Amino acid sequence: MTLGWFYQPAPPKNTPQQWLDELEIILPSLTGHFKSLWMTDHFMRGETPVYEAWTVLSYAAARWPQFDLGPIVLGQSYRNPAMLAKMGATLQHLSRGRLMMAIGAGWKEDEYLAYGYSFPRPKIRLEQLEESLIILKRMWTEPGPISFQGKYYHISEAHCEPMPQPVPTLIVGGGGPTTIGLAARYADWWNLPDANFEKLQSRLPIVRDQCARVGRDPATLRLTWFGRLAVARSEAAALAPSNGKWTQEKALVGTPEQVVAEMQRFIEAGVDYFMMEILGLTDPETKALVLEEVLPEVRG
Repeated sequence: MTLGWFYQPAPPKNTPQQWLDELEIILPSLTGHFKSLWMTDHFMRGETPVYEAWTVLSYAAARWPQFDLGPIVLGQSYRNPAMLAKMGATLQHLSRGRLMMAIGAGWKEDEYLAYGYSFPRPKIRLEQLEESLIILKRMWTEPGPISFQGKYYHISEAHCEPMPQPVPTLIVGGGGPTTIGLAARYADWWNLPDANFEKLQSRLPIVRDQCARVGRDPATLRLTWFGRLAVARSEAAALAPSNGKWTQEKALVGTPEQVVAEMQRFIEAGVDYFMMEILGLTDPETKALVLEEVLPEVRG
C-alpha cells in the first residue's frame, strides 16, 4: 500500500510565501511515509489565489527530489495534447523518472469560460480526452515523426525527442462508465476521486466489464483513490474544521480507528494507492495521529 500527499496550490492572499513555508515544514516530516506529491489543476477559485499546477510541479520536482509527483488530475482541455506530451517528456527527464500523469475530461465550467476555453458537453469532453490519451501514448512510446488526425486534435509529423525514459505512469481519473472504459483501454492506473467505499464497490463491476471489452486482465489496471482525510480523537472533532464539507460520503473522516477501518475496506477491495489531502497537517497533534496511529495500522 502506497501513499501520496495532495496539497492545494493555493497561497493565502497577500502572503504567498506562507504557502512555501508550510511546504518546507511539512514535507520533511512526510519523507519515508508518503511516496508522492500531488497538485490540483485549476486556474481560479473565485477570488481565492491559485498557482498554475504544472509550474508548481516543475518547481517541486527540483526542490524535493525524494518524492514522485503529478497532477491529480490534469484538465485535458487546457493544454494541447502534443505539447503536453512534450512537457511531460521534459519533466520526466529532468526529474529522473518521477512524473506520474493523471488526466481527466475537465469539469469546471466557470474556469473554462473565464480563460477563453469553450466548454462542450460531457460527451465531447470525453471524446477529446480519448484523443489526448492516444496522442500522449503514441508520442511517448513511438519513435517520431507522429501524425494523428482526430475529430478534435491533429498533429502532423510531430517529434517528442528525447522520448521519456521510463514512460510516465498514465492515470485516468473519474468514476463514470465512459471514463473507466478509457482507463481500461489506455491507462496504467485508474483513480476514483472523492468516493466512499460503497461507491467503489459499485464501480468495480464496471472496471471488470470495461477491461473485458478491451481484452485486458483487470489485475493489470492499478486501482487508486484520491480524496480527503480528517482525523481527530473524536468523530465530531474530525468533522468540525471543514464546516461539514468533508463528510464520510466523500472523505475518510473520524477517529484513527475509524479511518483505519475504512481504509482497510478499500485495501481489501484492491485499492493500493491513496492520494490524500489531509486536513490540519500543520497541527502537531493531527500530524502525530496520521503518522503514528493511522499509517502504521494500514501498512501492517
